[in-house]
Amino acid sequence: MRKKPSVVVVTGASGGVGRATARAFAERGASVALLARGRAGLDAAAAEVRGCGAEALPLPVDVADHRAVTEAADTVEEKFGPVDVWVNNAFTGVFAPFVEIEPDEFRRVTEVTYLGYVYGTHAALSRMLPRDHGTIVQVGSALAYRGIPLQSAYCGAKHAIQGWNESLRCELLHQGSKVRTTMVQLPALNTPQFDWVLSRMPLRPRPVAPVYEPEVAARAIVHAAAHPRRREYWVGGSTVATLLANAVVPGLLDHYLARTAYRAQQRPGPVAGLPPVNLWHPVDGARDHGAHGDFGAGARARPPQLWLSEHRGALAAGTAFAAAAFAALRTRMDHGRHDR
Repeated sequence: MRKKPSVVVVTGASGGVGRATARAFAERGASVALLARGRAGLDAAAAEVRGCGAEALPLPVDVADHRAVTEAADTVEEKFGPVDVWVNNAFTGVFAPFVEIEPDEFRRVTEVTYLGYVYGTHAALSRMLPRDHGTIVQVGSALAYRGIPLQSAYCGAKHAIQGWNESLRCELLHQGSKVRTTMVQLPALNTPQFDWVLSRMPLRPRPVAPVYEPEVAARAIVHAAAHPRRREYWVGGSTVATLLANAVVPGLLDHYLARTAYRAQQRPGPVAGLPPVNLWHPVDGARDHGAHGDFGAGARARPPQLWLSEHRGALAAGTAFAAAAFAALRTRMDHGRHDR
């Protein structure tokens, strides 16, 4: 009897990391429900999923609307059956100093980027817990631990996701539930967000180098969904370096970022006119922007650190075996010297 395809929900699926993630799950045979606001982007993402031979269900949804998210979850299960994996990925942001962000803008970023994860997780858990089966992947960032200038609303939301997800994980462990939640902390990525984020800076925004392709994130998310017992995954050497530095010398990192992060997040050339902004309305409603941004030159596609993270258990076992073998060899050599 042929095994039923797994059912995966991806939010923010019309572009960037969500788009690449939907495609990655489809390549593995999953039926994929795509949640996002932009109709053109959704339709193009659904076409890519179907091009992989998988079923696609594009659903126009604003994740800041908890009722819409719940209704979308109902539709997915009516169409595909029980959800196996729910990936929270949708976000928005404002690129400006904190005092230049309007209260309504800050609230909107928080509602989409933080509460969108809360609403998605609540919809998923209300269906997964009675079945005692399912996995929720929270797509995070190095900025979930380390705030940087010009992205205070986004950093605040990612920090909130980190703390809330830890509470949820503890509750699931306390209950002995087989439902899992894990988090994937991402580096800077080559996605279209830098072309449509609301910015009040004199130059155009850019990700802080080194930059990785969105397929790197997608691969990590798919791996995390298949191995959700790990509480979180760190993707990219820059993420590892940032989080370790923040744990050891956070004060020095404050001063370093104060000196360098303004320049590192802007690219040459002034903003020409008023670029499209996706804070309140989708930019990909009429035109598809795809998964990639303008930073492909030099973007990393297969960081060795990701392989190390995915195979951490095997590497640890191999290291332990090698250490034991080396110790045994030294013992034999010592015995040989004593025999002589």
